[in-house]
Parts: sequence; C-alpha cells; structure tokens
Amino acid sequence: MTHSLMTEHQTRVANAVLDEESTRRWHLVVSLSGAHAYGFPSPDSDLDLKCIHVTPTAHLLRLEQRGSANAERLEVVDGVEVDYSSNELGPVLFGVLQGNGNYLERLLGAHTLRGSPELEAVRPLVRGVLSRRLHRHYRGFAHGQLREWEKTGFRSTKKLLYVLRTTLTGTHALLTGEVETDLTALMDRYGFSEAGELVSWKRRGERSELPEALSEHWRGQVERAFERLDSARENSVLPEDPQGAEALEAWLLDLRRSRF
Repeated sequence: MTHSLMTEHQTRVANAVLDEESTRRWHLVVSLSGAHAYGFPSPDSDLDLKCIHVTPTAHLLRLEQRGSANAERLEVVDGVEVDYSSNELGPVLFGVLQGNGNYLERLLGAHTLRGSPELEAVRPLVRGVLSRRLHRHYRGFAHGQLREWEKTGFRSTKKLLYVLRTTLTGTHALLTGEVETDLTALMDRYGFSEAGELVSWKRRGERSELPEALSEHWRGQVERAFERLDSARENSVLPEDPQGAEALEAWLLDLRRSRF
C-alpha cells in the first residue's frame, strides 16, 4: 500500500538509498513521511524517509558518540530529491513518553516502507504509553507551520495544508488513540471537507500559491483547526500522563541484550 504512493522510479531510488544506509546502521523501522504520507504529493515532492535505528550498546558506552544518535542525508539521486533522517531508538522512546508526534508517526503510522520483526513487538507498548502530552507537540508544530504560512503572505498551499494536517492528526490521536497522517482521511470526519480544494491545488506543485480569495477564506477558517485540537485534548480517551513506561524500558533493554 505504501509503495503505491510512489512511482516505480521513486521506489527504486528509495530502496537504493535505504540499502546503502542499512549497511551503516540497523533500522527498526523506515517510514514514508512528508507530502506522500500526508495525502497531497505533487510531481516535484521529495521523498521524505524517516527512520529509527538501534546503535550497538558498545558504541553507546563510548565517550565519543558522534554519529550514533542521529543521521541525515539530503541529496538528489537519479533526479529524485531524497531527505533521509534516522534517530537512535533510546532517545526516540524517551520522546514518545513526552508525546513527540514525529516519533509516534514513525512507530505507529500506516506508511511503513521497512519494518523489522521487533517493530511489531514494540507497537502495543508504544500505544500503551500514549497520553494527552500529544496535544502540546501537535499544537506547537501547527503554530510553527502557521507562522511559516504567514511569512508567505498566506499564499503557500503547502504551509496551510501542513497546519491542517498537523492539527487534525493530533485531534484524531487524542480522540481515538490512533495515528493517521493522511489529511484526506481526516478532513471530512473533522469538518474540513473544504480542504479537498487545497489538496487539489497543492498537487499541481510544491510551490503552488493560493488565489487571493482562497487565501482570505482560509485565514478566517484556520483557527477552527486549533479549536478542534484543543477540544480533543479536553475530551481525549488518553490519560493525562503516560502509563506503562516500565514495560517499554524493559523491552528496550531486552532488545539491546539480544541483538547486540
């Protein structure tokens, strides 16, 4: 399903990059992110590959740990812009406890390109520590995107869609405990069916700009997305703070012992 979001050429490029990076680090999971996962890719969208890797324990114990915590790679490969980044599992799980949605989307999202057998074992534990701390992450992220939209004179279709995608992903997670990053799967459910016009506009190109009338309309509508997110926090099915952190920590220790 996830591979169908990319062209055959993009899939070949992604696999080539991931095969190369897999010789440098062991990936727990590789997820497709960005416009492809959010439901509004355009022909010139880059491939956003978000990963989680596990560093051998012996490397973690070194005084000098450069390169063990995260890795980044941004380049054009055979005409396809690839944005690869990977974070080490330990800090990722700490971030999960704090409500870091970026990490949760990698672990629980639907757009997994590559997943190890260990991924299936940890997913129930990650779901068990979800809490209302998610609200702070998604609200902060959305506000950042709103400021970026403002810098474009409220004309960038992409920046506006990122505001809506982030607020509605957070809303859905708080109300259901499920992670859904595809705006087109959320907009009708949460009263933003009009965003379909924005999606169509964005699919023309990464730098597509909104007509003045459409920009003006959404300047008056975007606050509803934040109100929906705030309401979801108050009515969330999730606890105030994470539960089950001990089980998650025990799993991490077992993984490090058994694999490295």
